[in-house]
Amino acid sequence: MSLTPSTMLALGTVAPDFHLSDVVSGNTIWLKAIPPKKALLILFICRHCPYVVHVQNEIAKLGRDYQKKEVTIIAISANDAKNFPDDSPDQLKAMAEKLGFTFPFCYDESQDVAKAYTAACTPDLFLFDKERKLVYRGQLDESRPGNNKPVTGKDLRAALDAVLSDKPINPNQTPSMGCNIKWKPGKAPTYFAHP
Repeated sequence: MSLTPSTMLALGTVAPDFHLSDVVSGNTIWLKAIPPKKALLILFICRHCPYVVHVQNEIAKLGRDYQKKEVTIIAISANDAKNFPDDSPDQLKAMAEKLGFTFPFCYDESQDVAKAYTAACTPDLFLFDKERKLVYRGQLDESRPGNNKPVTGKDLRAALDAVLSDKPINPNQTPSMGCNIKWKPGKAPTYFAHP
């Protein structure tokens, strides 16, 4: 595991389109075909990373809490399932079902979608407005494994609530931190600096 921060993609970046399969339903999720809502939240997560395990219940709760609001939520895992079988589509499906995810959980086998978003770690969070322009990329909250701070989702929830209320979001945002995305051999992007 390599502790890795978000790349902090430029605010205002338009959400890259993608076609990915939802590991639970088997349906293809095509971002462009989903009618825009006030907010679009893309979560890069996985099953085995201790940073995701630490916040996974809050991620599931966030999905339930915002399910009936003007928010589209999509989770994506891009980890190399061959070398990290805990992050295979079957294992991701088991995770989604166990946690009761109310949103699609897709598998990015090619890792091209993760690269398009410059996703670097798990969790890595990207919140877009109704025009699908990036307004928040940063931490869920300040809790990390072992720091004894409660998992509340306060940073992401504040950003979501601001978007839903048509209020500005502070551009000074704290990067998310977590395990690096497990790139396939020879597929690591140029922005990934492995120690």
